[in-house]
Amino acid sequence: MYNSETHKEIKRVYVDSSAVGGKFNKRIAEQTKPFWDAVDRGEIVIIVSDILEQEIRDARTPQRVKDFFDASLKTRAVRIMTTEEVRVLAKRYISENVVGNDSFADCLHVSLATLANADVLVSWNLTHMVNNSDGYKKINKMLGYPEIEILTPEKFMEVQHDET
Repeated sequence: MYNSETHKEIKRVYVDSSAVGGKFNKRIAEQTKPFWDAVDRGEIVIIVSDILEQEIRDARTPQRVKDFFDASLKTRAVRIMTTEEVRVLAKRYISENVVGNDSFADCLHVSLATLANADVLVSWNLTHMVNNSDGYKKINKMLGYPEIEILTPEKFMEVQHDET
C-alpha cells in the first residue's frame, strides 16, 4: 500500500503480544513508543489474530494492555483467523527444528503473519522469534511461502527510517 500524502509505502505489520505489551513495559516502552506512534499516524497497518486476542485475554495480562487492545487494535486492525494451513505450517517449523515443541504458539504467530502476507512480524520475543528469523525464512522458502521478516519494534523503525 502507498500513502499519497506522505509518499511512503504503508507496511502491513503483524504484531504479537510482546509488541503490544511492550508499549507498557517499563524496560522497553521507550524503544516501542516510536512504533506505536507510527501506527497512530497511519503509517503502518496492523494485523492481529485470534491467537493474539487469546493471549491478551489471559488473566495474567495487565488490564491496561487489554484496554489498549480493545480501544485501539481490535477496531482498526486487520483481523485474521487461525486455519488448518496455519497449524500445519506452525507444526512444520517445529518438525524442522526451527524451535522446540514448547514454542508452538510462537510458530502460530509466524505462520499467521506469513499466510496473511504481512510485510513484517514485529515482536520483542528474541529467543523464539526474532533470533530464529532465518530458520523461519528457510522453511517458508522451501515450502513456497513468502520469507517473513521478524524484527523488534525498535529495529523495524530503524529499517523504516533507512528506507525513506
